Amino acid sequence: MSFSAGDMVTRQSYNHDLLFRIASVSGDNALLYGENVRLIADASLGDLVQVGKRDLERRKKQGKDQEEFSYRLFRQDYQLMKDKREYQTTNGYQYTGRFFQLPAKVLHIDGDRMYLRKCIELYNRIGLQVHGVHLHEKDMPHEIPELVDKIQPNIIVITGHDAYSSQKGMKKELRAYRNSKYFAEAVRAIRDNYPNLDDVVIFAGACQSHFESLIKAGANFASAPLRINIHALDPVYVAAKIAYTPFMEKVGVWETLRNTMTGEKGMGGIETKGLLRTGIPYIYNEEEDD
Repeated sequence: MSFSAGDMVTRQSYNHDLLFRIASVSGDNALLYGENVRLIADASLGDLVQVGKRDLERRKKQGKDQEEFSYRLFRQDYQLMKDKREYQTTNGYQYTGRFFQLPAKVLHIDGDRMYLRKCIELYNRIGLQVHGVHLHEKDMPHEIPELVDKIQPNIIVITGHDAYSSQKGMKKELRAYRNSKYFAEAVRAIRDNYPNLDDVVIFAGACQSHFESLIKAGANFASAPLRINIHALDPVYVAAKIAYTPFMEKVGVWETLRNTMTGEKGMGGIETKGLLRTGIPYIYNEEEDD
């Protein structure tokens, strides 16, 4: 059986557990990207099985159901935060006028174009302003600092693909990871210019990433403490929780992770201040009627 880039496949040696798309084929080997998780893997063509139409539809439906469940949990959490914020802003609803908000600006840098597109769709659905950029992981340390200076974001998401290889070293060794080194270098480059952890909030990492190095480099949140796979959309929910938490409140780590599809096994972080600012009075703009 012949394989080509874009084919949807599973691996026999892993009991067909994950859905992959082929990124490239070289000789008897293929480079695979996880379809729903941010995992990159090498595989022999003999280990691959093309996914049939019916099985593909079933897997995609399962993935969509999982995404919708996580979105509903976030919306419930968002509504609670919104109600609390309105109560505090209006001094227990004594102020009856309208108020305005200054939401956070997100810069999302992704090593995967398809994941970036899906993430931007979710940012838009959640109502966050986002500037999305596709960069290969190895280019991130050199190109991200200039992007940050130009865009001036409040939240930066640095993600893409990653993987741990036991053949390259132990789990504590950074060299045993495909892209963790580049993520850490990118975070460190940002912190050279923006050292305050609350002025610019950073999420960094992908599947199986070296969590400790990313946090040490200056990330507020990162993956993956237990070196497991994370869902492609999980970084968006981390950014959204920070963006919609009032700046006078801290963002609890567990409160941030509980609505993700991976949880604390795949992601972790440190207490961080929220970034949402609310003000009054709201000034009516006639252009809004246009």
